[in-house]
Amino acid sequence: MYNKGQEGFYMRVTTSKSKNSESFYITKGYVNNKGVSTSVIIRKLGTLKELLPEHGPTRDDVMKWAREEARLETLRYKEEQQAKSVQITFHSDQKLDYSQQVFYRGGYLFPQAFYYRIQLDKTCRKLRDKYKFKYDINAILSDLIYARVLEPASKRSSFKIASEFLEKPSYQLHDIYRALDVLGNECDFIQSEVYKNSHLLGKRDDKILYYDCTNYFFEIEQEDGERKYGKGKEHRPNPIIQMGMFMDGAGIPLAFSLFPGNANEQTSLKPLEEKVLQDFGCTKFIYCSDAGLGSEAIKRINHAGQRAFIVTQSIKKLNKDDRKWALDKTGFKRVSDDSPADLSRLTEDDAGLYYKDEPYTPHSLHQRLIVTYSPKYAKYQKAIRDAQVERAEKMLHSGKVKKERRNPNDPARFIGKIAVTEEGEAAKIKNYLDTDKIETEALYDGMYAVTTDLLDDDVKDILKVSEGRWEIEECFRIMKTDFEARPVFLHDDVRIKAHFLICFLALVIYRYLEKSLGNAYTCETILDKLKSMNFADVQEQGFMPLYTRDKLTDALHEACGFETDFQFITKSQMKTIQKKSKGRK
Repeated sequence: MYNKGQEGFYMRVTTSKSKNSESFYITKGYVNNKGVSTSVIIRKLGTLKELLPEHGPTRDDVMKWAREEARLETLRYKEEQQAKSVQITFHSDQKLDYSQQVFYRGGYLFPQAFYYRIQLDKTCRKLRDKYKFKYDINAILSDLIYARVLEPASKRSSFKIASEFLEKPSYQLHDIYRALDVLGNECDFIQSEVYKNSHLLGKRDDKILYYDCTNYFFEIEQEDGERKYGKGKEHRPNPIIQMGMFMDGAGIPLAFSLFPGNANEQTSLKPLEEKVLQDFGCTKFIYCSDAGLGSEAIKRINHAGQRAFIVTQSIKKLNKDDRKWALDKTGFKRVSDDSPADLSRLTEDDAGLYYKDEPYTPHSLHQRLIVTYSPKYAKYQKAIRDAQVERAEKMLHSGKVKKERRNPNDPARFIGKIAVTEEGEAAKIKNYLDTDKIETEALYDGMYAVTTDLLDDDVKDILKVSEGRWEIEECFRIMKTDFEARPVFLHDDVRIKAHFLICFLALVIYRYLEKSLGNAYTCETILDKLKSMNFADVQEQGFMPLYTRDKLTDALHEACGFETDFQFITKSQMKTIQKKSKGRK
C-alpha cells in the first residue's frame, strides 16, 4: 500500500473509516530524529463516495488510482529535494588556492536593513549630486557604520573589515578620507535628513526630548582645535571634546553637536536646540535633563513657546527652608493612589513610591518642586554606604588613607582629619571615622526631586517622563563602550565631526533594530549575535552559515525581512538576500 521514495521516507495511501464514509489520504512516513517511525498527511484525496464517480466503479479501482497518485507525489518530492540540494566534491589532498577568501561576515545585513529604511542611500545621492565626486559615498558611509557596529576600529581597519563583508567595497582606502571631509561638513544636513526619513519607520515620540552631555578623550598630549583640556569623565590627562545629544521619548537619538572640551556644558544646549527647532521642526516638547543641564537660563529657554521642562533637582543644593521641607518625613502621599503617608512608619520592605510637592520659585520663574521617596531605593543606598563605611574603617586600621578624593563615592570621604597635640610633642594629624557625615548622608537615602513648569499635570506622568532619562545615559554608554567612539585618533576637526556622525548614525540604526526586536534582548546579546553571523564560502558554489540558529536569529530575520538560517545558500539566493536587506525585490 505504499511507494518508497527518497531514502529515509516513503509515500503511501492510508484510509480512515467513520460510520457513514471512508476517506483516502496520501501520507509521508519517515523516521524522526529519535529513531521512531511516524507519518504526516501530505494530501487528502477525498471520500470513497466522492471518488467513485471519476475513479471507480469499484473501491479497488479507487485504491489503484490513489496508489498511482502516491507514486507521482513521491517523484515530485524527490525532484524538489534534488533541485534544492547541491552536489559538492571535496578533495583531502587538494590545497586551497593562494589568497582564496573563505570567511565572510554577514551580520552587517541586519543594520543594513535599517540603513536603507531611513533612506541614507538617498541622502548620499543628494551629496553626490551636490559635490559631483566619483567615489561611492553611500558604500563608504554604510560600510563605516556597519564596521562600527560589528568591529569598531580605525578607518583603515574598518576598510579591511568591510573587505570581509559578503558585498565587497567598491572604493579605495584613500576615498574614505575624502568622504570624511564631506560627511563632516554636511553633518547637520545628514542629521536633519535622518530625522525626516525616520518618520517612514513610524511616528517619532518627539513630544519628550531628553538632553545630556558627555566627553571623549584623544590620544594626543597638546590642545588642538576644539580638543581642549577639560574635566573628563575618566579623569585622563588628555585633551577632550564634548558632545551634547537629544534623544526622543522612545530612546531613539535625535541630534547631536560637538563643542570644545574646556567649555561649560550648559552653553551647548542653546545652539543644538535651535537646530532642532528650525531644521527639524520640533517646536512642542518637554525638555528633560539632569540638574547639571537645568540652570535657570536653560529652564527659561524651555519655558518659552509650546515647550516645558522637567529637570532633576539636588535636594542638598536647595535653600535651607526648602531642604528642611523636603527631608521632613510628613506630608507625603503614595503615588499610586494619593493616600497620605508618614515615612517614619514605613518598613524597609515597602515597595511603594511616595511624593509631596509645593510651589517653587527660586528666582522669578514659577515652578513646582516634587520630592519622592522610595523605601526600596533607600535600602539599596544604605547597603552601598555600609560597604563603603566598612572599607573606610579598613583604611583607618591599615593606616593607608587616600590623599585625593575625586570620586564622590570614594569611601575615604567618611574619614575626617583633626590636629592632635600631645604634651611635649608637635601637633599631629589624626584620621577618624566621621560619623556625622555618615548620618548626614543617610538623611537623603531614597530621596529624589524634580522641578517642572507643568504646574497642573499629574505627578505620575511627570515622574514617568523623568524616569526615562536612563536611556540617554545608556545611549552614551553604547557609543563609548560597544561602538568604541573613544579614544579618537583623528586630528582634523571636520574629520573628527565625521567620526562622531558615524558613531551617532550607528547608534540610531542599532536603536531601531533593538526596538524592532521588542526590546527583548540586551545590547551585548544582540551585538554578540551579529558578530557571530558569519558564513563560509563552499567551493564558490554558495555559503554555509557558521553560527547557531536560535530565537534571536529568528527574530532578527523576521524584523529585517529575509532569511539566512539555511543549511546551504546558493550564490543567487545570497544575492536575493542582499537585495531584500536593502528593501529591494
